[in-house]
Amino acid sequence: MMNFQWLRTFTVLAELGSFTRAAERLGLTQAAVSQHIGHLEDQLGPLLLRRPRNLELTPAGIALLQYGKEVEQADQRLKVRLADNEAENGEISLISPGSVGLSLYPLLLELQEANPGFAVRHRFAPDREVLDAVLQNLYELGLASFKPDDPRLTATPFSEEPLELVVPANENVQDWSDLERLGFIDHPDGQAMAGRLLGKNFPRNPGIRSLPCKGFSNQIGLILEPVARGLGFTIIPQYARQAFVRSEAIRVIEFENPVVDTLWLIHRSEWPLSARAQHVVDYLKARISS
Repeated sequence: MMNFQWLRTFTVLAELGSFTRAAERLGLTQAAVSQHIGHLEDQLGPLLLRRPRNLELTPAGIALLQYGKEVEQADQRLKVRLADNEAENGEISLISPGSVGLSLYPLLLELQEANPGFAVRHRFAPDREVLDAVLQNLYELGLASFKPDDPRLTATPFSEEPLELVVPANENVQDWSDLERLGFIDHPDGQAMAGRLLGKNFPRNPGIRSLPCKGFSNQIGLILEPVARGLGFTIIPQYARQAFVRSEAIRVIEFENPVVDTLWLIHRSEWPLSARAQHVVDYLKARISS
């Protein structure tokens, strides 16, 4: 196991480029600094090239410096998470799909503005990554579009999210020929979503693959941009559509047979949510429902 005092000595030395200044910063003698570096080099090989006026890191030294920074960041995150369990202080860590994340992240920032003791850490990710991140304790809270069956996870309904057919503002869809005329703007989940929504409302359709593809984007916040420019239609979750700033340039086509997904809030089953996490969940549910 890495000696963290030696690692700290190395990262300070790499930052300052001087044994003398590193010793002053750390409150050590130069001999102690040299000894720490020597112990690390015994384990890892040469870390530094000692030049007359500066120090140059070897490839092993560069790798160790990056590791040292990651350790420092993890240490800071741990201190924030364990500082206290008050409802309005500490780290909020949430990982979610991109569509609902577009709506939740601004709400989290509003909550942080009102409670400066919060530190928000949010990541956009597909369902599988969400589950893995919560299982590995990288995030306390996660949102997924299906209910996991892993006994290590507790899943409760968080909100519902309809799929929507979105077209340019001056367009309408009466039958399949209108979709053929417009063309499809695809995205990573586009064909699966389109198959579900269109299959339910155009039961005899020849399939989404029969429609001309007019574009593709893997950025959830940009999928509606070509639609707003009149270049085609797409199928997208409601939260992603609501987050699009140019709402006047698009139109949602209502169907008699909607497709509505449940979003599931997940966390580890072995221990209860922290007070701040429960506070955040209650806040987000109230804002989303309104």
